[in-house]
Parts: sequence; C-alpha cells; structure tokens
Amino acid sequence: QVQLVESGGGSVETGGSLRLSCAASGYNFSRACMAWFRQAPGKEREGVAISARSGGTDYSDSVKGRFTISRDNAKKSLDLQMNNLKPEDTAMYFCTAKPRVCGTFGSALTRPSEFDYWGQGTQVTVSS
Repeated sequence: QVQLVESGGGSVETGGSLRLSCAASGYNFSRACMAWFRQAPGKEREGVAISARSGGTDYSDSVKGRFTISRDNAKKSLDLQMNNLKPEDTAMYFCTAKPRVCGTFGSALTRPSEFDYWGQGTQVTVSS
C-alpha cells in the first residue's frame, strides 16, 4: 500500500522559514519522480518543486531562490526547505510521486494529473 505522509506545516510571519517533510512507503522511492505541489483556496493546484531520480531538481519561478527540495533515498523521504516565506505562499502543500521518470521538469510541474500518488497535505500559513 502506497503512503505519502507530510509533516512540518504551520503558521509563520513573513520572512520566516518552515521545513516540510514527506515520508514515503509502498513503492520504489529511489526510482520515482517526486514533487511538491500546493493549492490555495479557490486556486488550481500549482507545482512548486520537483526532484528526479537522477538527482536533478527544478522549481517554479515563484519560489526559485527561496525553496530547496531534497530527497533521501535511503530513508525514503522528501523535504522542502522554505525560506523567506511570503503571504502568497499560504496554501496546502502536497507531496506527490510517480514511479517513473519526471520527463521535462517544467511540463511536469504543470501537470498534477500525471502524478500517481498523493499525500493528504500539510497547511502552510504566512501572515503579513
């Protein structure tokens, strides 16, 4: 049974930091494309960061330079370090996976339907 369990969300002020973690099980983590998406109320799900099984990473323009995605294949975990948080980062953050290559990073971050496994999400709220 596949499971993705996120943790680390919370409330911070503008400029603060949070570190999200995702614990994965039930599939071959090291061979999977992993990503973080987020969804704010009334908005579409948005790709934030992606981590390929090759080690490559990419970010949406809105978080580039502030967020860092990392994976530990031995621990089957995916992290998202978020620095210099802004009110517009407020959203539910989801860990997601597909058990194959990512494909083109930019494309993958715009196609949440191509990811097979999803966690339940963790809420991030940034106050001004």
